[in-house]
Amino acid sequence: MSEKTTFQVVEKFVSINGEGKKCGQLAVFIRMKGCNLNCSYCDTTWANEVDAPFEELTAEEIVAYVKETKVKNVTLTGGEPLLQPNIKELLVLLAKEDLFIEIETNGSISIEPFCEISNRISFTLDYKVETSGMEQFMDVSNYKYIKEKDTIKFVCGNEADLLKTKEIIETYNLEGKCGLYISPQFGMLQLEEIVEFMKQHCMNQVNLQLQLHKVIWDAEERGV
Repeated sequence: MSEKTTFQVVEKFVSINGEGKKCGQLAVFIRMKGCNLNCSYCDTTWANEVDAPFEELTAEEIVAYVKETKVKNVTLTGGEPLLQPNIKELLVLLAKEDLFIEIETNGSISIEPFCEISNRISFTLDYKVETSGMEQFMDVSNYKYIKEKDTIKFVCGNEADLLKTKEIIETYNLEGKCGLYISPQFGMLQLEEIVEFMKQHCMNQVNLQLQLHKVIWDAEERGV
């Protein structure tokens, strides 16, 4: 691997994982700069700005930082980490360590090129429903490659979003295939509405999810 390979990192920190299968566990977060989408509810728009400050770190420097923390869960997030040139080189290097590696990706980029890596990483894919404004960019071919350790999450703002979530789960036979999580858009959908919808449609193996870090800290807090 070339020593000149670097990654634009806007944040790196240790916190608890606020969502997904490792929710509540310690994790090392590496937040990459830039995104190809512009979701209506995005809470990290600052990381997507052209002039967002960042560190240029090599794959070796990122791995060294992760190992220094002694935390075993690693979350690569953004922005959209799969947009980073040579991201596969970083993933291969991380996969050589005794770590659980998760990539949070927005669902618009194929995960196929990364599925062959040994110690296969875990993907947390979004499906952007209508109120996100980005549904047309979803790459549903990804569902051919997901495994049990992966997660698909749906951030819903109204009943139409919930109905679309149900449709996607059924169309692609996702129940039991991977982790499935529904989160509410803050201020748009009440938790009890999601629960009632799940009961009404008997949505087995689907999880209602809160962003735990936003319960503990202010929603605008960075580095948590």
